[in-house]
Amino acid sequence: MTLLKNLRLTAALSIAGLALISGCSTSESPQATSPSSENEAINSSANTTENLTKVEAPVNKYTFSIVPPENPDPVINAAIAQYIKMLVANGFAKETQQGVWIQSGNSLLANYRGTIPLPAASITKVATSLVALQTFGPDRQFVTLIAATGPIKDGVLQGDLVVQGGEDPLFVWEEAIALGNTLNKIGIKRVSGDLIIAGKFYMNFKTNPQTAGNLLKLGLNSKKWSKEAEKQYLSLPPGTPRPQVEISGSLKVTSSTPSNIQPLVRHYSYPLAELIKRMNRFSNNHMAEMLANSVGGAKVVARKAAEASGVPPEEIQLINGSGLSVENRISPRAACAMFMAIERYLQPYNMTIGDVFAIIGQDEGTLDKRNLPSLLVVKSGTLDNVSSLAGALPTQKQGSVWFAIMNGGKNTDEFRTQQEDMLKTFLSQWGAVESLPAELTPNIERNSKTSQTEVVK
Repeated sequence: MTLLKNLRLTAALSIAGLALISGCSTSESPQATSPSSENEAINSSANTTENLTKVEAPVNKYTFSIVPPENPDPVINAAIAQYIKMLVANGFAKETQQGVWIQSGNSLLANYRGTIPLPAASITKVATSLVALQTFGPDRQFVTLIAATGPIKDGVLQGDLVVQGGEDPLFVWEEAIALGNTLNKIGIKRVSGDLIIAGKFYMNFKTNPQTAGNLLKLGLNSKKWSKEAEKQYLSLPPGTPRPQVEISGSLKVTSSTPSNIQPLVRHYSYPLAELIKRMNRFSNNHMAEMLANSVGGAKVVARKAAEASGVPPEEIQLINGSGLSVENRISPRAACAMFMAIERYLQPYNMTIGDVFAIIGQDEGTLDKRNLPSLLVVKSGTLDNVSSLAGALPTQKQGSVWFAIMNGGKNTDEFRTQQEDMLKTFLSQWGAVESLPAELTPNIERNSKTSQTEVVK
């Protein structure tokens, strides 16, 4: 039955799509030419502001923005209406639970309840990405300061080891191993005092300071590694040293950093753009919550995302930054508008949405098993009876097509299949591209961006 339903839907879209080749306008894809800029070194404060300065860019070449909901392309809109009709006829959904918005440049191609906020699942992470970027900038690094309350003699830190957290959302086993090896290099094999956790220190996506501190204590000493830590170590380059920093005292959590500290090491997170790309590729809910909290919480994310994308505030309603609630509601139009806002924001940095979202066929992640068109730049969302998909589809005849499909009902597997079929049907009419257009191509220079651990001089 599923195969028959898919064939019927694909046939319906294909028939409607035959008229698209001559009936729809094309859009050119201008190139971003502004070079990127690095931020200055971050000081030891966990809450340093961004020092990155945008280059002086010409007037924004990307003129696309959200458009009014009236007067979509009649042929494409009819195809979408047929898609919704078949979903409902086959018992998968109700009409009121579906929404679609498709836009090319400043031309509206399709709108089915596109301005109605619907449960969005992990499309929420698009809002979190947008507001985090606008708050901190793409090169912001979260700093974890490691300090001591005593001298180092004969391999022993005679005092406490103090960790001042800086809200790094991706401090994991690999970071702890790098930190432990750095402490070994500066002569610390053992700490006679306590491990003191101050500030917002997270590890392995655990935000409770006691839990995160215990994980760090374990990660610094390879003699006590768990199987999980050992597994992550084996993923590191061959020859990576095994750290050995034994903490003789206990773990203590404090709300303020001791005043008598001597800074030893600063650990810089991946730059924010790379953090966001990892968050979106793997749809990491923990990272999304951490980043949303770092900018003020879900309500702030919703308000600022609506302002930045130019949609009414009621089209973005959030109670968390990850999408783990059906109460998180975003309209399909708002989802597209946020993608466009991110694209416009990143242009002066010589970056695109390809720098912060998964590219099908190029980036490993949660979408690996989906049958989506190659070179699609996209974010998906699945939760209970919700399946959503949004992003940009590069085509020959329509340029970059911004789309959001939000489905609600009892069969998310069927929704995913139909989303994939719809995009492939439109792509067969509009023409696939062999490589990403300039406005979707990630900046290759970002490939060298990573986290860093450095000794304080």
